[in-house]
Amino acid sequence: MFKNQPKGLIPAALANMGERFGFYTMMAILTLFLMSKFNLSGEEAGGFYSIFYGAIYILALVGGLIADKLKNYKGTIIVGLLIMIVGYMVLTVPFLITTKYLALAALLVIAFGNGLFKGNLQALVGQLYDNPKYKDMRDSGFQIFYMFINIGGMFAPFAATSVRNWFVKSQGFLYHQDLPALCHSFNDGVMSETVMNGRFTDLATHVSGGSLNTDLGAFATNYLEAFNTGFHYAFSVAIVAMLISLVIFLAYKKILPSPVNAKTKKEDATTTPMYSKEEIQQSAKEVKQRILALFAVFGVVIFFWFSFHQNGLTLTMFAKDYTLLKIGNIQLSAEIFQSINPFIVVFLTPVIMWLFARLKKKGKEPSTPKKIGIGMGIAASAFVIMALGSLGLPKLAEVTAMGGLPDAARVTPWLLFATYFILTVAELFISPLGLSFVSKVAPAHLQGLMQGAWLGATAVGNFSLFMGAMMYESISISVTWTVFVVVCSVSMIAMFAMVKWLDRVAK
Repeated sequence: MFKNQPKGLIPAALANMGERFGFYTMMAILTLFLMSKFNLSGEEAGGFYSIFYGAIYILALVGGLIADKLKNYKGTIIVGLLIMIVGYMVLTVPFLITTKYLALAALLVIAFGNGLFKGNLQALVGQLYDNPKYKDMRDSGFQIFYMFINIGGMFAPFAATSVRNWFVKSQGFLYHQDLPALCHSFNDGVMSETVMNGRFTDLATHVSGGSLNTDLGAFATNYLEAFNTGFHYAFSVAIVAMLISLVIFLAYKKILPSPVNAKTKKEDATTTPMYSKEEIQQSAKEVKQRILALFAVFGVVIFFWFSFHQNGLTLTMFAKDYTLLKIGNIQLSAEIFQSINPFIVVFLTPVIMWLFARLKKKGKEPSTPKKIGIGMGIAASAFVIMALGSLGLPKLAEVTAMGGLPDAARVTPWLLFATYFILTVAELFISPLGLSFVSKVAPAHLQGLMQGAWLGATAVGNFSLFMGAMMYESISISVTWTVFVVVCSVSMIAMFAMVKWLDRVAK
């Protein structure tokens, strides 16, 4: 799998893996942290989640512009890592995050650092394949790079929930996903007597070890304090991951490519020219066609990310509200379903690479645009499963009124396992190959900008995530998932309609 790849690929992938471990530690718990800490509804938390997740990617466009202007990708990446460390440090300290707006400010600091880091590291990886020696390895190289991203993401939800649950236990309590909302409901005086004397009292007794040694008001305050402080401490995992990423990047940055500076007359063995011979010879018309092709693909993938990134929002809320968080005697946390996606990426990437290599030998490998279209269709099928599995479930308002669904009324966790599995296969057809397509088609002097624009398209999808939370809280759950089926299906049709043109431009 690693044979014939440029030597800078693995260090770049390892640096990205560390950063992604920290990032996904935070993303695994972010929605439920906002709801628990600040008593937000899913729709309100979805708004903050959308702003942050959108900013992460739109600021990558800014980061690409900065790096292209300075011709200093490496320095920009290092500054990005340092800024992210500061943001995570602020989130870790409970007394610094006293309002939802301070939390958002800390998140936007992280988003800016990520914008300086993410797209520019991808641009460096793309430049590794500008060497004709490696040009045929571009797709497989980006698949390997993407696999390492997901090794980081694979363990992050477990790390985050382990720290949170450890602290909750150290305060004399057990984890239960329904209790933060119930505690807020009790403190606000809006809990019905039926729920207070029934489900709330039962759960409070259970998580307190079988006997409730205090009144319900004290319990609600103490449980929220333990739960929310545990969330804060979980963010500290991200700081450690960022530091590891920084050390790796500093240790190996010399073997990564650098654009030629105007003051540099001579290239050393580690330098990749900013402008290739083909780029110099490109006509203005060809450059325009390349940019138009890229923006056509960006337009399609907006809808994939709008659907896919519901994994940290509505799908996580579904895990909390409607899913039985047990497999046999094993107690699950709502956030750990997000580890399914990176786990499957890691183990399926070699299989997908083998499949594409086999098809290539037979002359039947689909082009990159066609693979993206196939991926959109696969994503639609994942939400078909969710829609069917959610038939007959009550609306969220009904669930809230009863203080949460009893275990007997909840759906099997295997529904989410199956959905995440299929969404992951779709992701493997879209995300790493989209990165490859951008690095292949983008004019050389706009590599950082176009990688940033790819992430900017992701940002547009992410800024729309809150609509998923709105639907989740106001309409039938099965209808909510059906909306995503339609969105992904229409995007698939649009992508297949453009395949011939995109293939022609890519050549």
